[in-house]
Amino acid sequence: MTSTPLLLPTSTAPGPAPAPHGPYQSYVYAYPHKTAYRRFRDPRALRELWAGEPTDALSLYLHIPFCEVRCGFCNLFTRVGAPEGLTGAYLDALERQAGAVREALGDREPVRFATAAFGGGTPTFLTAPELTRLCDIAERWMGADLRAIPLSVEASPATATADRLAVLAERGATRLSLGVQSFVESEARAAVRPQRRADVERALTRIRDARIPVLNIDLIYGIDGQTEESWRHSLDAALAWRPEELYLYPLYVRPLTGLGRQGTGPDPAWDAQRLRLYRYGRDQLRAHGYEQRSMRMFRRADAPPEGADDYACQTDGMIGLGCGARSYTRSLHYSFDYAVGMGHIRGIIDEYVARPAEGFTRADYGREMDEDESRRRHLLQALLQADGMDTADYTARFGSSPGEDFPGELARFAERGWLEPGGPDGVLRLTEEGLAHSDAIGPALFSPDVRAAMAAYDPR
Repeated sequence: MTSTPLLLPTSTAPGPAPAPHGPYQSYVYAYPHKTAYRRFRDPRALRELWAGEPTDALSLYLHIPFCEVRCGFCNLFTRVGAPEGLTGAYLDALERQAGAVREALGDREPVRFATAAFGGGTPTFLTAPELTRLCDIAERWMGADLRAIPLSVEASPATATADRLAVLAERGATRLSLGVQSFVESEARAAVRPQRRADVERALTRIRDARIPVLNIDLIYGIDGQTEESWRHSLDAALAWRPEELYLYPLYVRPLTGLGRQGTGPDPAWDAQRLRLYRYGRDQLRAHGYEQRSMRMFRRADAPPEGADDYACQTDGMIGLGCGARSYTRSLHYSFDYAVGMGHIRGIIDEYVARPAEGFTRADYGREMDEDESRRRHLLQALLQADGMDTADYTARFGSSPGEDFPGELARFAERGWLEPGGPDGVLRLTEEGLAHSDAIGPALFSPDVRAAMAAYDPR
């Protein structure tokens, strides 16, 4: 496809988004966020939702809402532990849901999954036989050929056991993401993630022995008591394993989390510390041969090549199974109810486990995606990647340019030095400083309606 000019605005005409205050507004990995979802007045039949959707390159996401411990910063949909029989009952419900969803896709050909991911929670909380069953649900019920497509799985050090890893490797896992967060034990305790470094190192040994092609290690900066020296210690410890990927996350303190209950407010000094640690980590990884793909993601230059369909789990055409999963069609995003508090999460899981097969044939909770929201989603997801957004792709889809649709927002980004000047390649791309401020840029692109819905959400 040929490129078109960027058409960046030259004025600072007011747009709908307010100027961002501080670099750490929110981590935007999907748009709109679940706190903007609401229960539908009339449930939507899945067969009708998917009737007009392309099905030749779908993404499949299976969600496991269990962890052995809940980290102090975590606001994901997960519960600690599982009473006897609950994981089996959950897999029963997941199987019922898979059957209902596969039937809703109908007899159209082709129905093909191009990528798959198991997330959570911690998928490896399941036992090895339960992980085998999880793979069977993806393959036998949904028709995903896990050995032929990229399959990413999240794990924790305590659950990355040899028998579980053997199942994942045999069933085709191509990427294993390990949540380490810090190799410094005092920092792990401060983040309410008690773990011993020796146990983390043993888990990494087992993962390398399993020969899963891509190892990702997650690290967090901005932990209470963390210094440049201790951050360098964690980076060096991770680099010693030569992971194919590293994700560097700024710490956030969110409502209803373990750390959130301690209370916090705007803190310019903490913002400055996180930016300083981010830049140090970025520079260290680049010096060790890693290419920056986004504010958070760094990939080793000599890592196995990525396929065109790798890590596409936030794109349209995603089918999510499990009570914490989202599904995306072009016109509607849907999921189950959302909560952060443990009591509410347990109630939602119990309702999911008790739901009959017929109850999985409809969408009850989500958000409509009109043309404006689709434009924002496209721009936001592409712009926050280091490669930027090809404006020709945008124009081909929407019939207009980003500069025409978002003059105020893009002008403000350009004024702050966050956008590169328009070039002949027709790519809208963040500057190095723009990437550093991704968590301010993303929220600034939210629509007024989405911001209002998120503000009205009652955390529970």
